[in-house]
Amino acid sequence: MKILVPVKRVVDYNVKIRLKADGSGVDTANVKMSMNPFDEIAIEEALRLRESGAAKEVIAVSIGPQKAQETLRTALAMGADRAILVKTDIAVEPLTVAKILKHVAEQEKPDIIILGKQAIDDDAAQTGQMLAGLLGWPQGTFASKVVPADGALRITREIDGGLQTLTLKLPAVLTTDLRLNEPRYASLPNIMKAKSKPLAEIDPASLGIDLEPRLKVVKTSEPGARKAGVKVTSVAELVSKLHDAGVI
Repeated sequence: MKILVPVKRVVDYNVKIRLKADGSGVDTANVKMSMNPFDEIAIEEALRLRESGAAKEVIAVSIGPQKAQETLRTALAMGADRAILVKTDIAVEPLTVAKILKHVAEQEKPDIIILGKQAIDDDAAQTGQMLAGLLGWPQGTFASKVVPADGALRITREIDGGLQTLTLKLPAVLTTDLRLNEPRYASLPNIMKAKSKPLAEIDPASLGIDLEPRLKVVKTSEPGARKAGVKVTSVAELVSKLHDAGVI
């Protein structure tokens, strides 16, 4: 069984975001970049499935600039067998990402595609669902537990009312929730080994996909400063203030 894991290069979650002076977006100059945390969870789950004997190969794929190779090398250092970079300097939107991944999936023919449920830069949480729709595969989103079965996967997913359990026939698309696992750290020997693992590049022009964005960011601004709280002397005053604020 083969597993494909898309990973995204994003601003590190520990970095305080700065906006560009013209408000056109986030300033990424001289900012630490790393793998999207949800994608780290996806890589970890793929590796665990391989270590359990349920899978034979884990392939990491990223869509982005040349520097996205660093993110793929991280995936290789964690334990992925090989990597693919779809090289583009254009910021691609979720539907475009899903279309590109569809082409990669048709070439690689994986049994499972595991994605992070969302990227922490745009928080769209759309790519996995769109990819499943384009491929016509069953999907298990926001998975908090994955158990391989005979030619299928048993998925526990978190929903508003609690937990839902699904059985998916393969091939299938999964998206990972935070509680699925704790990603491993890449050891120094594995970091060195990752440098020699295969990393292929694909020109998106060869896929025949229009990469131009359909959405335009009009303005980006920081949230307003939070107003200071006030003390109340009684429950009646608290209820009155909540009522005046429209809370109750």
